[in-house]
Amino acid sequence: MSTRTATHVIGTRDEWLAARLELLEAEKELTRRSDELAQKRQELPWVRIDKDYRLATEEGSASLADLFRGRSQLLVYHFMFGPDYAAGCTSCSSIADGFNGIAVHLANHDVMLTAVSSAPLPKLQAFKQRMGWTFPWASSHESDFQRDFSAHFTDEEQREGRIEYNYRREGRWQTMGSDHPVSQFARESGTDAATYIRERPGVSAFILEDGVVYHTYSTYARGLDAMWGMYQWLDRAPLGRNETGIWWKHHDRYLPAELRPEARSVEGRSDLPVQR
Repeated sequence: MSTRTATHVIGTRDEWLAARLELLEAEKELTRRSDELAQKRQELPWVRIDKDYRLATEEGSASLADLFRGRSQLLVYHFMFGPDYAAGCTSCSSIADGFNGIAVHLANHDVMLTAVSSAPLPKLQAFKQRMGWTFPWASSHESDFQRDFSAHFTDEEQREGRIEYNYRREGRWQTMGSDHPVSQFARESGTDAATYIRERPGVSAFILEDGVVYHTYSTYARGLDAMWGMYQWLDRAPLGRNETGIWWKHHDRYLPAELRPEARSVEGRSDLPVQR
């Protein structure tokens, strides 16, 4: 017979198994539905890209087609790192922490994964080094790429309520208190809330066929949840996401200040542990 503690129901193994089998059916239905949605994504019409985007990369100026690096498919993560940021968005950084491990597998399955941000390339390179990342990261600082794919907006659009993000038009900008999550994220990126939120996260997919690039898919906001590795694990942990506020940080910020990479470089030491 089940009993209840102050926090949860305690049951027998047989009771757990019965409940688990019931949940399994719901999980299987979700998997089937997810497979159907994946097929519908692939059935979306392709839109030809005729604009000549030029992006700054570590190899030099590159076209959108260059980002494919010999593959036929390209996945772009629109990383929130604006020209006036001092560091990348904490949430985008958490998502990007998983890129190193999967990028090599995708590249060997005809898919390139790259991040694109509107900050100048030197800022991206410095932050990339700080984070210990190796995946490709391009700057659209002198390009309309981030704007055209709903990941960067102007001050005027923000003030006049003309931002269209996640396929919806937003209202005019409203000042946020210092304890608002957006304000907290902005501080972590070294900027103010209004400037911070003019950048937005997203994923866009492209295909290269007969020398022509086509846009096939984009998703934003909660559409990125499935790509945020830590949440997929937390959703399977006993207490789930268990959130009461902003708890995650840039991964090197979990370390004491004296053990962070910037402190090591100042002291000229290489023997201290760095969390990766």
